[in-house]
Amino acid sequence: MWCDWNSMGVFGWTMMVALWGGLFAVVLWIIRSAQGHKGGELNAALKILEHRFAAGDIEHEEFEERKRVLLDRLGSRT
Repeated sequence: MWCDWNSMGVFGWTMMVALWGGLFAVVLWIIRSAQGHKGGELNAALKILEHRFAAGDIEHEEFEERKRVLLDRLGSRT
């Protein structure tokens, strides 16, 4: 009698669907959080680069080249 699928009732099926839906939502959230972290690293690197350019540490050509390299690296990660 323990293997009878109908013995779960409506409440049991609802809870099972909620459990699997919640698990799926958590996994999706973890994946999206990991992807967002890469954008944060890029933004931090670009801010440092912009600060160096504004301070006069690097010339415009070097700034543009390094910016291009940073954006290319982000594209190759995804």
